Amino acid sequence: MTFLHDHYKYNRRPDNSNGCKPFIGDHPLVFSTGRNMVRYCFSPFFCIETRNAQRLNQDGPVVLLPKHQRWEDIPLLGLASPHPLFFVAKYELFRQPWMAKCLQYLGGIALNRKKPLQSRRSFKQVVELLACGRRVVIFPEGTYYPDAIGTGHAGMIRFILSRSRPRFLPVGIRYEKQGRRTHVCIRFGRPETAAPDIPVHQFLENMLYEIGRLSGMVSN
Repeated sequence: MTFLHDHYKYNRRPDNSNGCKPFIGDHPLVFSTGRNMVRYCFSPFFCIETRNAQRLNQDGPVVLLPKHQRWEDIPLLGLASPHPLFFVAKYELFRQPWMAKCLQYLGGIALNRKKPLQSRRSFKQVVELLACGRRVVIFPEGTYYPDAIGTGHAGMIRFILSRSRPRFLPVGIRYEKQGRRTHVCIRFGRPETAAPDIPVHQFLENMLYEIGRLSGMVSN
């Protein structure tokens, strides 16, 4: 699990041979240590069931579009993934100094929709990551919608499609209380490529439907 902050350049190392700059989360030790820390903190409260995580093994840029039930979606999704993920996070998460420091160290794209200039800078960071074949997580609903599908925000997806053609992978997340722990089922859907002749809002609606189905909110 890896985050990318607005000041991610401070976590960069020199350019490598393919023109992409490695990030701190690429280091196997950092990645495994981060996963172990999250597992230690969350395992007393959550039991994770992961389905079709192998769909993340494909090379090339991938945009994950998960259901957003609660704030724990981020660390639990990081545990479910076999590869480092870069998350777009709400700007509000960076307001607390201790949280901002952690996110800055681990990375994290701070998205502030109230300030278009800052949002555009965040959009460009996402495109840069995808150009390097990264796996980027965008919550299409924008905020929490427990046990329901919210309205999708197409702005970032439209920006991405204007500059690249990554695969989009819907992800379902479902929570179910079982005794002292909560069972979490994370289902990775089939990666899709947005057809040029389909409007972005229609593509997003299709993805939201699939996200709902994977989350057990829509019948097959």
